[in-house]
Amino acid sequence: MERRTGLLGARAAVLLTTTVGTLSILTGVANIGAGESIGPLLPVVPAGLSQAASFTGAMTGFAILLGALGLRRHLRVAWYGTLVLFPVTAIQGLVQSSPLSVPLIVLSLVSLPTVYRNRRTFDQSLALSTTQTAAAVAIFGTQLYGSVGAFALRAQFADIETVTDAIYFTLITSSTVGYGDVTPATELARWFTMTVVVLGTASFAAALGALLGPAIERRLARTLGRMSELRYDLLEDHVIVLGYGDLTEPILEELDGATIVVVTPDSERATSLRDRGFDVLTADPSDDEVLERVGIETAKAVVAATDDDPDDAFAIMTARELNQSVRIVAAATDRDNVTKLRRAGASTVISPQVIGAHLLVRSALGTSGIEDVADKLLESDRPSDVTGGASK
Repeated sequence: MERRTGLLGARAAVLLTTTVGTLSILTGVANIGAGESIGPLLPVVPAGLSQAASFTGAMTGFAILLGALGLRRHLRVAWYGTLVLFPVTAIQGLVQSSPLSVPLIVLSLVSLPTVYRNRRTFDQSLALSTTQTAAAVAIFGTQLYGSVGAFALRAQFADIETVTDAIYFTLITSSTVGYGDVTPATELARWFTMTVVVLGTASFAAALGALLGPAIERRLARTLGRMSELRYDLLEDHVIVLGYGDLTEPILEELDGATIVVVTPDSERATSLRDRGFDVLTADPSDDEVLERVGIETAKAVVAATDDDPDDAFAIMTARELNQSVRIVAAATDRDNVTKLRRAGASTVISPQVIGAHLLVRSALGTSGIEDVADKLLESDRPSDVTGGASK
């Protein structure tokens, strides 16, 4: 599957969506009650409609921010929703007829092509857990039950005359806000109100649990040294380090400043690396699904340098199968395995054992400048070589 990177990639789409959502909220709030109005629609837009556009613009902003969260998970439904909401928020900014709305209008229209160009990236279906589905059904069902019931019993309530009044009553009652401006006038209405309170609190509690559950799981994942879903969903131009061995530590030091993801089945090593600020996924580095989760398709380079050449070979074969063009660098513990690692798919194979032996022999023979060569090897900017240089 083709994925775009850089200025027009998935990160740019998410960043623009987040910016448009935030700007829509700020613009809507700022325009509520603002006195200055301009724009081509000013003569034909009633003042009440302009104020309504300010209020709904803020609500649209929150919906766009939810869409940005969905885009971070590559959800197709979030992509569709964002494409619809961008023109909506631009129209709302136009109707607001305020100079504060000009940046919102421009950014909404400019961002639309970038989100559309990444349509192949946002291809995941929305998969809700049973608890999340039940919570959504409970909230929707409670609001529907309360609104229909309140409107049907409107003669037995004070100040319920329209459908809007019924919806308003249900929302403030089920959320236990209860301003007291709408009150039941009969015993039947009181019993009905009590059922709305019970069902409302239960549905909101279920929704809260459905939202907090995954958040707690992500916190536990961080504690156990695993990357959270949101961290690896939009990885681009990063370096994937497969496994952990004696050479991994100096590799991580040399890659300082680059975006690194370490994949290792060793939970203790993973926890230690996570505590030091590294992104780690505790899993088998030769697993197809694991490499897809850490963004093998958009990775800049892959490094395999554990103490086990056969394990490295399996991981390299998987990485090469999933991404034919990514640069893969491997370190052979046994010099006899150099050719095998190349056959597995490595772009470059380095044998630290052979390199060390050459340096030691030349140093023992008094070869001029060998110490300088060793110093340069230790001090050279290896990240640029590993993260995208051409194979020599």
